[in-house]
Amino acid sequence: QVQLVESGGGLVQAGGSLRLSCKASGNIFSINDRGWYRQAPGQQRELVARVTSSGNTNYADSVKGRFTISRDNAKNTVTVVLQMNSLKPEDTAVYYCNAKTRYNADYWGQGTQVTVSS
Repeated sequence: QVQLVESGGGLVQAGGSLRLSCKASGNIFSINDRGWYRQAPGQQRELVARVTSSGNTNYADSVKGRFTISRDNAKNTVTVVLQMNSLKPEDTAVYYCNAKTRYNADYWGQGTQVTVSS
């Protein structure tokens, strides 16, 4: 089992920045990829950014150049951070932290609201 605890999020004006953090605990040695997804009202959940265990990253086209994902493999925890700059109203959504294990299991955080006002 993997537990994910998110922090960050909130309300910001367009052009501003926010930082989301997600700490994993439990069976962290089974984790391969980490990522952030988001879901806006009436929309499907979509991938925002992902980082693999080897450090490779990929981003949704809509956030390239504005968002940066990073991970910190500290002892007993794996923290992934999503730095979001130049935020736009269309970035408004609930953001979910994700962990994928080598057993193809998906774990999710509780979600954190990001609201960007125009």
